[in-house]
Amino acid sequence: MADQQITCRDCGSSFAFSEGEQEFYASRNLNPPQRCKNCRSARKSERDKKFDAVCAQCGAACQVPFKPRPESEGGRPVLCTACFKASRQAA
Repeated sequence: MADQQITCRDCGSSFAFSEGEQEFYASRNLNPPQRCKNCRSARKSERDKKFDAVCAQCGAACQVPFKPRPESEGGRPVLCTACFKASRQAA
């Protein structure tokens, strides 16, 4: 099994998919990567982004992993971590 050259779906650059990586992906039944290392890192950092919000229950400032929408636009109330955990335990 030789190294493969794959074209990144985001930036269009070519990157090597090594023989070792191919074996690793195959052993876990994964599809080959579609993005180069830089584009994968950029997408991962986007997923880790946090947004500022105010807890609808206690009024504390907090950060959440999604962009909150106002309730007038169909958004749901945002809860801080402590209030969220308390509401989950009460349910």
